[in-house]
Amino acid sequence: MGVTRTREIGFTPEAVRTAGWGRALAHPARVAILILLAERRTCVCGEIVDDLPLAQSTVSQHLRVLREEGLVRGEVDGTRSCYCIDADRVRAMMTDLNRLGASLERKAACGC
Repeated sequence: MGVTRTREIGFTPEAVRTAGWGRALAHPARVAILILLAERRTCVCGEIVDDLPLAQSTVSQHLRVLREEGLVRGEVDGTRSCYCIDADRVRAMMTDLNRLGASLERKAACGC
């Protein structure tokens, strides 16, 4: 769901998508946000920053990355923003990453 960049031209859609997942998971704060939203099992409004050792602006930047990859959905509720995990996109991410892992296991059988 991320923005197509020139350097992505020539790669398969799966490779580009998996790279986007990697980018989304590349910071512990983003992983912590995903875990927090998954554990709450409901939309969270303005409370995310209370559970993380980060400034509001930093949390907002991390949420933007997660939204760009489609892992988190956000809605404005008055003066607050509400966020929830997109379970379907997280499942799609897990499928892609599991496929990559299975491919690596097959390659490892060659003794490399």
